[in-house]
Amino acid sequence: MSIDANNEFDETFEDFKNSFSYGSRTDLSFKFLKALPPERAAEFLSQVLDRVGSLFDDASPSSLIDLVYEWQVDAYRPKPGSRRRYVYDDRPFEPRSAPVSELAVGLMTSSGHFSAASPPPFMEEVSDQEELVSRIDDFLRRAPDLSEIPLQDVPDELEVRHPGYDVRSVLKDPNVAFPVSHLADAESRGRIGRFVSPAFSFVGACSQGMLRKELDTWVGRWREVGVQALFLVPV
Repeated sequence: MSIDANNEFDETFEDFKNSFSYGSRTDLSFKFLKALPPERAAEFLSQVLDRVGSLFDDASPSSLIDLVYEWQVDAYRPKPGSRRRYVYDDRPFEPRSAPVSELAVGLMTSSGHFSAASPPPFMEEVSDQEELVSRIDDFLRRAPDLSEIPLQDVPDELEVRHPGYDVRSVLKDPNVAFPVSHLADAESRGRIGRFVSPAFSFVGACSQGMLRKELDTWVGRWREVGVQALFLVPV
């Protein structure tokens, strides 16, 4: 944003809302503003301010969080008549051979987790999360790398990097996007037969065409470690 000779800002509202998506105000929780037309973005900000005002009398932020979530969903929902760039099967690749309570279940996420005990496979040249975000275009053009995380490394050796979403929540609680505790609990309760180690993760912000080419190799690796059913967590 700059000021001209008449002390007027020359940044348009369009520029302002777009700046939250890998711009001067990058905020991965609010990058969806770029997908909204200006009038909708203005409505969102008006509702946020109104909801913030109500927090003076209601200390719980849940209503504000719900509002942001609803607008995120609306912004990313495919619009009528728009062409979807990527379409994926939404059914099991193979029928289950037995009840889940009898199967060895693996964990696979696109959250960008990795074990600090070994070199991060997908960011060997990137030093931290801030730099990773600045390199989003590079990651969207590259093939994804699969990270293997032994369960004994969780949570002490668990780290996360991802240029596509705000990782602050998963840094506080990995189970937000890497639900190892929940699957371990499911195993102890007999809900699944066995929780397979290692768990797997990759950076979902990657070349989708190259991702398809990696899948056969990844499926082979899952089978090698005994996975019979895979719990998938997208972010």
